[in-house]
Amino acid sequence: MFLSPLLANPEAPHHMVNVDRGTVLATRIEPAFDSASRNRGLLGREGLSPGSAMVIAPSNSVHMFFMRFPLDIVFVAKDGTVVKTCPNVRPWRIAMAWRAFAVVEGPVGMIGQTGTRAGDRIAVRDPAQRSEAL
Repeated sequence: MFLSPLLANPEAPHHMVNVDRGTVLATRIEPAFDSASRNRGLLGREGLSPGSAMVIAPSNSVHMFFMRFPLDIVFVAKDGTVVKTCPNVRPWRIAMAWRAFAVVEGPVGMIGQTGTRAGDRIAVRDPAQRSEAL
């Protein structure tokens, strides 16, 4: 599973990379793997800084109800294959992808800047392994 490094050591720093494009989606990953953190998500925050992302798993949908800012959303299968991308999802919207296992929420522009598309492979890496992934 592409999230294995994050599951094994959630406190350690990790990068999320698009292996096929050789780009970095996030240099700071916040996991939301338990019910409370998945339900809370990014609610109550004013924004998400560049280079940051929240990974929600297991999940194949997100809602933007009560959010204060738009997000780029990437739906990913267990093996790290991108199922669907949704750039610039604004507050009060819903996004979903039936075959997804995880949702990556990032700042607007993340999808465009990294060239991430459906079919690409995403990986979570230790920052020291970043150069190997790219």
